[in-house]
Amino acid sequence: MKNIFTYSTAFALGLALVATPDAEAQQFSKRKQYNSVGFSLNALNYFGDVTPVTNFASFRFGATRVGAGVSITRRFYPRLSGRFALSYGRISGDDALAADKNDPDARFRYNRNMSFRNDMAEASAVAIFDLIENRNNYLKRPDFVPYVFAGVAGFYSNPKGKVGDTAPAGLRPGTYVSLADLRTEGQEKAYSKTQFAIPFGGGIRYRINRNFDASLEIGWRKTFTDYLDDVGGKYAPKGSFTTAAQAYFGGGNPQASSGLTPAGGIFSDGGGLTRDRTIEFRGFDTPGEIRGDKRNRTDWYIVTGVTLNYILTPRIKNPKFR
Repeated sequence: MKNIFTYSTAFALGLALVATPDAEAQQFSKRKQYNSVGFSLNALNYFGDVTPVTNFASFRFGATRVGAGVSITRRFYPRLSGRFALSYGRISGDDALAADKNDPDARFRYNRNMSFRNDMAEASAVAIFDLIENRNNYLKRPDFVPYVFAGVAGFYSNPKGKVGDTAPAGLRPGTYVSLADLRTEGQEKAYSKTQFAIPFGGGIRYRINRNFDASLEIGWRKTFTDYLDDVGGKYAPKGSFTTAAQAYFGGGNPQASSGLTPAGGIFSDGGGLTRDRTIEFRGFDTPGEIRGDKRNRTDWYIVTGVTLNYILTPRIKNPKFR
């Protein structure tokens, strides 16, 4: 993942250098510049701790969720455009579906039994570099144009966990609970729901008619948080949980929730999300044990979308006669 981040950074810098306007090499008058507005339908996936394998290339197609977005794009130069976009969508993951309980490398995640969904809102600004240039106006643009892009984004992330059938008093089975403020790994303070990311990727744009373009695009988001799924470190320290929700989503080990004895004593003798603490899983979720990826890698998400763009017909100013 570090290599991918390095490559994406180098790509963004190279894009900026290549696209830097040169007064002599790129004579592209303002009369040829134009704006377009777009609407996107997206498919979202994520890479993180609640996937079949904890590496960048691993995601489960069954966890794909939909999203939508709007954008405005400004054509500045024959190859270079700038785009500002707003989007909304959901990512999700479930150990029970992603991890094979018979796989020696996946049994840990299956026994962890974590699941989440995360409704995310994103604002992004990217530079788009066309691989086929257009020195003419929008009417003479090419029919097919492959392109690449890179930029910056900010997003709001709010992971929620689903309450199972064997929930303690105060938690209703089947409902979703916001996890950030619970500090399920015993953090001193809740992680921020607002984060930054580096979006980069590519696509192909097709001219439909005079004013409409359609594009198919795939973009990765390199984030700087390991908590898109609320799983990122170790199980909470001893005695750090004071509420039933904290103890339940934190695993349920009685050592982390000492003194917390809701109806039925579910946390005095174990409980919570963890499936088993016996035999090979003895001491599974005790304080300080690894809960997420051992390498502590940050989470990513990927957006694949189809966009319909409408080109706003630019006004042509006629020269004044004297």
